[in-house]
Amino acid sequence: MAPKFDVTTEKGMNAFSGFMGSKSYLEGWSFSPADADMFAKFEGKVPDATKYAHAYRWYIHIAALQGVRGLAAPAAAPAKKAAADDDDFDVFGEDDEEDEEPKESRKDMLARLKKEAEVRTAKKEAKQRTLVGIEIKPWSMEQDLMELWKKITKTVVQDGLKWGENCNLVDVAFGIKKIQTQFVMGVNNSSDEVQEAIEALEDEVQSVEILSMNVL
Repeated sequence: MAPKFDVTTEKGMNAFSGFMGSKSYLEGWSFSPADADMFAKFEGKVPDATKYAHAYRWYIHIAALQGVRGLAAPAAAPAKKAAADDDDFDVFGEDDEEDEEPKESRKDMLARLKKEAEVRTAKKEAKQRTLVGIEIKPWSMEQDLMELWKKITKTVVQDGLKWGENCNLVDVAFGIKKIQTQFVMGVNNSSDEVQEAIEALEDEVQSVEILSMNVL
């Protein structure tokens, strides 16, 4: 659960902007009710981009996701003072107005900020790893379970999948034991596919059960 911030005070705004420094959303990797509730607390007041850069970035992004329109755009810079005398015009000088970069529209700015937030989220998800605990039941007590475990770790191989360095043999009943072990998988791996690949060794494996899954 995200901390609570009083965004009506300067102290609260500073704390909130600092909290959002490395985040795109208040909780997790996607938009949630926590973002909607916090957005409502601003009552339509856009954070100062100069003083609270991260809060401003988050606010604009959430506004785009919620389809909010009519946000107050930053005040335009005052126009340069016109030359007092036309005779002073330098024909060889640079024309600042022609060289000035076109200003980004509010629509383009919202689209850019949304895309940047999506890229950051994708990068974080790509680095996500999950620790999975499983148990493997053999058919009989005569089986060499350590050899079976070694065979599984060498047979079931995928990019992003890493097996634990050891396993535990746990008693079931009537002298039969089962294997308990772990593996770490990436965001592109599937625990179901790993389970099915082990069960494909049907002459040696009776069943496979997933015991736990924890995001690292």
